[in-house]
Order: sequence, then structure tokens, then C-alpha cells
Amino acid sequence: MAQQFYVSPEQIMKDRADFARKGIARGRSVVVLSFAGGIALVAENPSPTLHKIGEIYDRIGFAAVGKYNEFESLRQAGVRYADVRGYSYDRADVTARGLASVYSQSLGSVFTAEQKPFEVELAVVEVGLTQSADHIFRLTFDGSIADEPGYLGMGGEADLVQQRLADAWHPGADLAVALTWAVDALRAPRAAAGAETADPLGPANLEVAVLERKVREVRGTHRAFRRLAAADVEGMLSANGRE
Repeated sequence: MAQQFYVSPEQIMKDRADFARKGIARGRSVVVLSFAGGIALVAENPSPTLHKIGEIYDRIGFAAVGKYNEFESLRQAGVRYADVRGYSYDRADVTARGLASVYSQSLGSVFTAEQKPFEVELAVVEVGLTQSADHIFRLTFDGSIADEPGYLGMGGEADLVQQRLADAWHPGADLAVALTWAVDALRAPRAAAGAETADPLGPANLEVAVLERKVREVRGTHRAFRRLAAADVEGMLSANGRE
């Protein structure tokens, strides 16, 4: 009778975590940051149709890095959760914290019980009535959840992106300034590798959306999510001398 190999639980969890981190590190980065008029979500994404940023519900947005099929299935599940909860109770009862908790349980269950973990990292964000009331939740492949203060960088070379945001971000900035900070942060890994000139990052390969704070007064709707066209992004960056 062949003897079975023993692998400790600690080693199994370490191997799964290393596998997921390698998959996420191959992805291009996403930045989320709060500004005076709402929350900006900015991703390096050359595809015009395969989105890394999406709308979940009235005041709630979603951003992800990693394997597209995995985070897209999670985004769709989040939309269904929000729709059912909003219909069953009240639209105000659908919160980013509740959705992040559901995602955390799902990611944690897959990480511990399934053979392969999700190779994704998620951001669930909710725009508040004031900037101090904004919520940015970060969820990792093992179900860990963190409440980020004002800004977040995820994906490949996330440490460089996060450090650049930490150096620049402060509350009260307008959208054009926040967008400049986000693009500078996304360019940080290229600059560190000396590849900025050969592979420039510009409006054509950026995916940008905002959750607007006073959307009911400005647009007369309860849906805060709005995508920005490349021309609008280029105009804002040009106004700040970045293009």
C-alpha cells in the first residue's frame, strides 16, 4: 500500500497564498481615491469593453484586479445581492460594508475549501454625503478585509502605487487634481523600471469612472456612478500639465 504524503495546513495555505499573489501581480493596477466631489476609480486598461471598474448600486462602485472571469462573476453576484436587498428592505439598506462582508465570506470560503483560490483583489467603495463619510474597502484573495483611509492602489507593483498615493493624497482636492495623482501613481512602476517612454500611459489606455457625491442635486438621479470619456480625461490631465 502506497503511503500518502503529508502536507501541513500551514504549508497548504502558504502555497495557495503564493499562487494567488503571483496571479494578481501579473495584472495591471487600479487606483481608488476620494476627492471633494466624490470618489474616482482609475484603472490601467487598454480594453474598451472588458471593464475592471463597475457599478454595483446607487452609491456603490466596484474595482478589481486579477483574473477577469473570476472578478466579473463576483461583480455580478454583488449586483444580484444589492438588488435583492434593496427590493426586500430599502435602497438605503444596501451599503458597501454589507457587500464587502458578503465578498469576504465568499473569498474566504473558496480560499480554505476549494483546490484553487480566486486570483483577485477587490475594492468596494461607497460615496458619502461628505468626504469624511466615504468608504473604501479592500478585499484580498483570502477574504481579508480592510477599511482604507481615502485612497487605495491594487494590482502589480501595488507597493509603489500605494506609496505614490500616500505622498500626494490629501482631502479637499477636485477631480482634475485627483485624476493627476491617480495617473502619476499608476505610472510609478513604469518610472521605476525606466519603461515610461517606451510604453506611455495615457487617456487611451485608462478606464476612469466616478461616484458623484451630490448626484441627486446635479443630475436628478440616485445613481452616482458615471464613466468618463477619454476626451474628458485628456482635458483634465492637460489642464494640470500632465499631457
